[in-house]
Amino acid sequence: MSTENGFKLGLFAPNASSGLAITTVPERWSGSWDDNVRLAVLADRLGIDFLLPVGRWIGWPGTTFHEDVLETITWAAGLLAATERISVFATVHSALVPPMVAAKQLATLDRIGNGRAGLNIVAGWYQAEYEAFGLDLPGSPEQRYAHAQEWWDVVRTLWSSERPFDHDGTYFPGLRGLHTSPRPARGTLPVINAAVSEAGRGFATRNADFLLTAAFDPRRGTALVDGVREAAARNGGRGVGVLSNAYVVCRPTHAEAEEFLHYYARENADWDGVDTVMSGQGINPQSFSQEQIDMFRPRFAAGHGGHPLVGTPDEIADTIISFAQAGVSGIALSFVDYLVEIEYFASEVVPRLEKAGIRGRTQRS
Repeated sequence: MSTENGFKLGLFAPNASSGLAITTVPERWSGSWDDNVRLAVLADRLGIDFLLPVGRWIGWPGTTFHEDVLETITWAAGLLAATERISVFATVHSALVPPMVAAKQLATLDRIGNGRAGLNIVAGWYQAEYEAFGLDLPGSPEQRYAHAQEWWDVVRTLWSSERPFDHDGTYFPGLRGLHTSPRPARGTLPVINAAVSEAGRGFATRNADFLLTAAFDPRRGTALVDGVREAAARNGGRGVGVLSNAYVVCRPTHAEAEEFLHYYARENADWDGVDTVMSGQGINPQSFSQEQIDMFRPRFAAGHGGHPLVGTPDEIADTIISFAQAGVSGIALSFVDYLVEIEYFASEVVPRLEKAGIRGRTQRS
């Protein structure tokens, strides 16, 4: 996952049924284990850089979206064992997995994958998941990220301390004799954090290797990337890359791409599901105007609010190149049906990115 190796391409949410498309079409992604293994092996062969799962304990009642979601640590273990080169992330809720358990599980993942495991830290935001664990959702992003910071500090110390240690903190008091082995192959793991709030971005610039954001638009310039880099520099000179996420509809002609987008994200969108998910994420009339909500709804149906990559291989390659030129380190991609669509994307779009010089040439076998 080193940013020195070129612009990164990953697959986002393949562990969940429907991926990131809130749609009822029969072609939507199954999310089954068998399909995930086939996809991981194919993505590994095609030179895709990483797989990034969504962490979901409680689904969205009354919707077709994320009816089935594979747990991410066990999912990553199986896929790391089935692949050779691709990085596989586990998405971990810091409030729901004790740091001692997480440190051991994540180090084991990394040993299974010979150094290819990664960690996506989620501080938590979905009330229903906290309630399912008998917990109260902290009232502010600042509180949630303060908890995540202490959790990550304990995990990192477990990976670095040669001797047993005690920890008596605000959120994790009375921990005694902490020690774990084995450790990750390189001492730690690459870390992603998806953040929108100021507290979340502060956490990312202090701790993560990549900030994942759906808010980036390359047409608006480099302000977000510059801001992340400046904040990271203030936090000890760390290098933090920015990842965006995008949904892909790539077809030989623009008309074909738009036709399929209209089919799955307009005619057959799960609109009740769209409204449920948006409301659950705080996009409601109390926080946004009706005009803004109406603008968000089609993008949520198409790909959970991600950036649209819709069109021909040339058009999509040009847009991705504009992301790279704006300083973005990579994109986490979603498709309606990953297995059916990824091979065309890899054979048509990726060579254009290589020719443009934003990616090294992939040895596709």
